[in-house]
Amino acid sequence: MWADHAIWWQIYPLGFTADQPAHRLAHLENWLDYAIELGCNGLLLGPVFASETHGYDTIDHFRIDPRLGDDADFDRLVAKAHDRGLRIALDGVFNHVARSFVHPEWFRADGGTFEGHEHLIALDHSNPAVAQYVGDVLRHWLDRGVDAWRLDAAYAVPPEFWRNVLPRDRDAWYFGEVIHGDYAGYVEKSGLDSVTQYELWKAIWSSLNDGNFFELSYALGRHNALLDTFVPQTFVGNHDVTRLATRLEDERHLGHALAILFTVAGVPSVYYGDEQAFRGLKEDRVGGDDAIRPAFPDTPEGLASYGWPTYRLHQDLIGLRRRHPWLTHARTTVEHVTNQTIALRARHGDESVLLLLNVSDSDAEFPVEDAVVVPPHSWKFLTHP
Repeated sequence: MWADHAIWWQIYPLGFTADQPAHRLAHLENWLDYAIELGCNGLLLGPVFASETHGYDTIDHFRIDPRLGDDADFDRLVAKAHDRGLRIALDGVFNHVARSFVHPEWFRADGGTFEGHEHLIALDHSNPAVAQYVGDVLRHWLDRGVDAWRLDAAYAVPPEFWRNVLPRDRDAWYFGEVIHGDYAGYVEKSGLDSVTQYELWKAIWSSLNDGNFFELSYALGRHNALLDTFVPQTFVGNHDVTRLATRLEDERHLGHALAILFTVAGVPSVYYGDEQAFRGLKEDRVGGDDAIRPAFPDTPEGLASYGWPTYRLHQDLIGLRRRHPWLTHARTTVEHVTNQTIALRARHGDESVLLLLNVSDSDAEFPVEDAVVVPPHSWKFLTHP
């Protein structure tokens, strides 16, 4: 499937375009070539539907948020993206809606809210009218050219609901936001193509911060097991978490995290700004997401000079993945591990890539192949046909 070759550039449109006047979707057109030059071939958009505030409090799933523009703006963006070979994914928020949602009769009878947020009301997924509505929304935007859907808070929705509503008569890709639990079981019950790999996300930054690669080794074992059922959606940053450059305690390890992401199996995404080493702390308060959902300038030329080395690092690593497309399905074995060093071999058939990571303060000699030495706080690739 085409998704095997997808690398997404994720954007939160309401934040990305916050400094623009009306018809703000047009602002994204200035960044399509930037995404392609980065190495991405898909644009993963945060909420674009009419909402009360931040987009996850939807009012009407059939209407583009007037702050972003209208149907014509959306159609033009899709057309310009497709002209460049960029797929489009939308964020479908179907677990909960705003209190002013157009169908309050579909709210759960117990008046349940989403994770205690009083302005986010959970829908009754046992109601056939809700299933019909969600299916109609998915199909409407697929007919308008959308290629994929991210299903927000999928973990809060009974998995059988998705199996009943997802349109299967077209070449679309569906992945759900699942934070913890039985990833493979949820995929099997729901019929989704993939779910978000939060367990690997946590292990990447945590093992680097703690100097404990045994945590990463354990997580990769679990990651490999998931491949028997599905290919996970992988990431080191998104719209809901503290920026990687802020999360890492040693900025020298940013490349280590990215090298892991683009070596292990999965369908990876890059959250806008991470490719420029943006900082941002997520906080548990009103407005606590603002720092990780910033506005971007009119064009790439408006970005600060300090971020471009990280952009070029992303290009190099995505380029390696493009040269080895089998990495999407590769199993990763740990050939050597200590607290502060690890050797990861990604293999598929007769091909393999060996990634050596060292987060210690001294040279590390790896007992693999020809005893390769990796300098302090560095990493190295060895590839084999």
